[in-house]
Amino acid sequence: VQLVESGGGLVQPGGSLRLSCAASGFTFDNSAIAWFRRAPGKEREGVSCISTDDGRPHYANSVWGRVTISSDTDSNTVYLQMNDLKPEDTATYYCAFERYSHCNWHEHLFHTWGQGTQVTVSS
Repeated sequence: VQLVESGGGLVQPGGSLRLSCAASGFTFDNSAIAWFRRAPGKEREGVSCISTDDGRPHYANSVWGRVTISSDTDSNTVYLQMNDLKPEDTATYYCAFERYSHCNWHEHLFHTWGQGTQVTVSS
């Protein structure tokens, strides 16, 4: 049972990346799947979350209008499309999963985490 993130990399300011979070060994039914990030020297913060019950997305103010979260239940993959990236978006991005949960920004309520994927925004 694991989550595997991919899609990180180095991108110039204003560029785009699409992160993927694939579930292995379980499905995303009736769950909340969230993306968190940790920038150097900062605490981990919530970025976006989606509930597979209703598909309703949630976004942090810091990424509002630049990020889109989506889920593909057939492939058990959640995507985070990030546009107009800024240097302050540089961080390690983690996806997290919790069954029978609603979206929230509380790390301790998510018990399954991926290993993280690095996003670096720099010219």
